[in-house]
Amino acid sequence: MSTSYVAYHPEQQHLLPPALQDCLPPGHLSYFISDTVDSLNLSAFHARYATGGSRNQPLHPAMMVKVLVYAYATGVFSSRKIARRLHEDIAFRVLGADNFPAHRTIRDFRAQHLGEFTELFTQVVRLAREMGLVRLGTIAVDGTKLKAKASRHKAMSYARMQTTEIELKAQIAALVQELVQKAACTDQAEKNEPELDIPAELERRQARLAAIEAAKARLQARQTEADTQRGRSPDDGRKPRDKDGKPKAGRPYQRDFGIPEPKAQSSFTDPDSRIMKRAGGGFDYQYNAQTAVDETAHIMVAAEVVNSSTDVQQLPMVLDAVRTHMGAQAAQVLADAGYRSEAVMAKLAQTYPDTELVIALGREGKARATPKDANRYPHTVAMAAKFQTEQTQKDYRKRKWIAEPPNGWIKNVLGFRQFSMRGLEKAKAEFKLVCLALNLRRMGAMQAG
Repeated sequence: MSTSYVAYHPEQQHLLPPALQDCLPPGHLSYFISDTVDSLNLSAFHARYATGGSRNQPLHPAMMVKVLVYAYATGVFSSRKIARRLHEDIAFRVLGADNFPAHRTIRDFRAQHLGEFTELFTQVVRLAREMGLVRLGTIAVDGTKLKAKASRHKAMSYARMQTTEIELKAQIAALVQELVQKAACTDQAEKNEPELDIPAELERRQARLAAIEAAKARLQARQTEADTQRGRSPDDGRKPRDKDGKPKAGRPYQRDFGIPEPKAQSSFTDPDSRIMKRAGGGFDYQYNAQTAVDETAHIMVAAEVVNSSTDVQQLPMVLDAVRTHMGAQAAQVLADAGYRSEAVMAKLAQTYPDTELVIALGREGKARATPKDANRYPHTVAMAAKFQTEQTQKDYRKRKWIAEPPNGWIKNVLGFRQFSMRGLEKAKAEFKLVCLALNLRRMGAMQAG
C-alpha cells in the first residue's frame, strides 16, 4: 500500500497573488521594528531630501531605516547581503514593500546618515524608558574590543618608517637626477634607453613618502600626548621630574620626549585604529567599544567607541553619555577593575555626587594590594572599605550578568565582530546602529513575552 502524503503540487499557481504579510507569524520582529520606526521622529532623515533639485526620486527614508535596522538586528551587515535579502527573505520584502535598492544605495544611505542613526539610538533608549524597560536604578559598564576595518599588512612600524623614508628620499633624488639627464639627451639616445615612465614613478614614490611622513607625525603626536599625561616635558633630559620640574629618583626614560618606540605601528588604511590585544591571544587593529547596560531588561543606555585599549579613563565619558541620552543619571554604577582610578573616582564624586560607584579594585578571585594612605588615595581607600561590606559584594556580583550578556549577543548572536567603515567617528555611529538594533530586538522579545 502506497504512503499517503499531504498534497504537494509545486507547479500549482495562485489565482490571486498572496499577501507577503500572511507569510509571517503574528508578533514577528519585523512588525515590531516597522511599528517602532513609524513612531520615531525621522525628520532629520527627511531633511537631506527637502531641498529638492533635479535628481532621481529618492527612496523613502522610513523604508531604508526599517530595512537597515532589521538587517543589523538579524546579523546582516553587508550592503550586498542586505540587497540580496530584499529579494529572497520575506521579512525583508515586507519591510521593503516592493522596493529593491541596490547595494550601493544601501551603503550610501548608511554612510550619509550616520549622525541621524546616532540620534535614533537616543530616541529608542528613551522609548524603552517609557515602556518601563529602563529605570536607571543600577547600570553596569563594560568594554569590548571590536576589529577595525584595517589591514595588518598595510601598516608600518616607526623604525621601518624611518628607514623607508630615507630610502624613498634617495630614490626620489635619483629619479629627479635621471629625469634631468634624460631631458638633456637627444632623441636618438632616448630610443636606446629602456622604457620607463619616470614622472609616474616619481609621483608614486612621492605619494608613498607623504603617506609615511603623515604616519610618522601621527605616531609622534600620540607619543607626545602620552608623555604629557605621564608628566614629562620636552626639556626633561630623559630624567623623571616632580610637579615643580625638579629631578627625582627613578630610572631615566629610554627615549626623548615625543619619540615613539621603534615597534609602534600605524595603519595606512584606518589611521584612527590602534593595535590592541585580541581575545585568545595575538594583536590586531581594533577599537574599544564601551556600553552601559540597565539592570531592568538589559537595555543598553550608552554605546561609545574609543581608540584607547584601556578602560581606565572611559567611565566619565560613558556616564556623560547616559545623562545625555536619558536626561538623568543612574543611582548606582557597577564597573570592573579595569576602570579603577583615583583621579577618575575623585572627578566622578564631584560631577555625579548622587550616583553610587562600585568599582572593583582587583580581578575577581584574586587578592590585590590596596593603598592605605587615606590622605593620598582617599577614594580608593574608601572603596576598599566599601567592598568589605556584604551589601557591596552582593551588588557587585550583579555586574557580570548585567554588563557582559549584551556584548556576547553583539559578537556571538548578531555576529558583529568588525566595523564596516573606517575612522573613529564612523565606528562610533555604526556601533550605535548595532546597539539600537539589538535594543529593539530585546524590546520586541520583552513585549512578545
